[in-house]
Amino acid sequence: MKLLPQAALAAALFASTLVTGYTASVAPVAAHGVHKAASGAASYYGKRFHGRTTANGEKFNMNSMTAAHKTLPFGTKVRVTNQRNGKSVVVRINDRGPYAGGRVIDLSKAAASKIGMIQSGTARVTLDVV
Repeated sequence: MKLLPQAALAAALFASTLVTGYTASVAPVAAHGVHKAASGAASYYGKRFHGRTTANGEKFNMNSMTAAHKTLPFGTKVRVTNQRNGKSVVVRINDRGPYAGGRVIDLSKAAASKIGMIQSGTARVTLDVV
């Protein structure tokens, strides 16, 4: 069964609210095929996992623009925007997670650096499936 990226993310967010009690917003945006998907907390992972096999079978590279999401299909491109500073990055989903409660996405260290969240470790973000 093939789901549209927006429908897949909406289902994932609904499932995560059942498990974690964390709320996130889901609403479409009419702009050249970009769909506003969700907002919530992001975290990142890096050196400790560098070189390990990800859920899709490739080696995790903390210097690549990749991310982990609980349910989005592997290969999905997502624009992640830091709500505090407006910086954004496009990442490719290649792993499953995050496993810490209340988070919507786990970014590679490089992606987290691009949006300015290395110091804090987490950030409020908006996800847009592109």
